[in-house]
Amino acid sequence: MDSAYVTLSRQSGLMNEMRMVANNIANANTAGYRQQGLVFSEYVQAAGQGPSLSMARAQVRNTSLQPGVLTQTNGQFDFAIEGEGFFLLETPSGNRLTRAGSFASNGQGELVSVDGYRVLDVNGAPIFVPPDAVSVDAGSDGTLSAGGQPLGQIGVYAPTDPAGLVREGGVTFRADGGFEPVENPKVLRGFLEGSNVNAIEQVARLVEIQRAYELGQSFLEAEDERVRGALKALMR
Repeated sequence: MDSAYVTLSRQSGLMNEMRMVANNIANANTAGYRQQGLVFSEYVQAAGQGPSLSMARAQVRNTSLQPGVLTQTNGQFDFAIEGEGFFLLETPSGNRLTRAGSFASNGQGELVSVDGYRVLDVNGAPIFVPPDAVSVDAGSDGTLSAGGQPLGQIGVYAPTDPAGLVREGGVTFRADGGFEPVENPKVLRGFLEGSNVNAIEQVARLVEIQRAYELGQSFLEAEDERVRGALKALMR
């Protein structure tokens, strides 16, 4: 049954990748979405006194940090980062990173995301926008001001370990390895960054995965018939 176990480990990994690719395609038009991929690796396990088993593992997720297309919206609180870095949000589960820069001012005058999470500045503090501010100006580094008075600078942070980003929700990430401010960030006001998903490439990959999965399924069915035939021969 070793061959069946090895094939099942491969099938499990292909199924996980199929779900991930389908999720990428579904979010091809989601602002700030980062494409993810799955990294396959080999897991070798000793099998008693016999030969070892070499199985497939697909548990490492790779987040693409390639920039998405910038779309001009002219929104007063729409922001996009040109280059590396993420905005920092304060959530009930802790601070989280995101590239989705569609913000607004809540009832308390705080700059928040579409989910109501407070946007943090370069010092990790909330940004307050006076409700009576007629217009809010923004500098190229994310510094906000109203009536000539500075309100704060939108924080732009980079994860210490980009490979360790963990997706939480559609466009927010947890950085278990920590994060640090980006030097000389470039923030564009009135723009939003689109998804960085290459839809054509992902559809092609989905077809490849489906074919590979069907091939593995055919092998398992043939292996099942072989085992059944061997058992019938032994029982005669």
